[in-house]
Amino acid sequence: MKVAILSGSVYGTAEEVARHAQSLLKAAGFETFYNSRASLADLQTFGPEALLAVTSTTGMGELPDNLQPLYSSIRDQLPAAWRGLPGAVIALGDASYGDTFCGGGEQMRELFGELGVREVQDMLRIDASESVTPETDAEPWLEQLIATLKG
Repeated sequence: MKVAILSGSVYGTAEEVARHAQSLLKAAGFETFYNSRASLADLQTFGPEALLAVTSTTGMGELPDNLQPLYSSIRDQLPAAWRGLPGAVIALGDASYGDTFCGGGEQMRELFGELGVREVQDMLRIDASESVTPETDAEPWLEQLIATLKG
């Protein structure tokens, strides 16, 4: 199965989590595509069979700047080939921001919903105020995702 990983990062932490997810997926036998500067054309060329979004959230509760162009392209074109694909989201944020905590992840969940991507696992929320090793904290969730995708 081919898994495309989309990521948005403000300070690089979400990229670290995405790279760690990629290594776990590859070790489990999945073909992966990950490029923090990916375009929609890059993703369509890869031909994903599952989608994983890993994104942090800006202080205003928005997606990071590096994910905005890809998000907009996907939203404008809504690739029909992605309808029905399994997908999941890892959101990083800081709970001290209250209502906007993991807002970037919520935006990706909404986009996946518009695309018709099947959310196969509840969104993982990683709180920067509690986690010093988010890539390690994501491992049990990623193991569950791997088992779900293999199932």
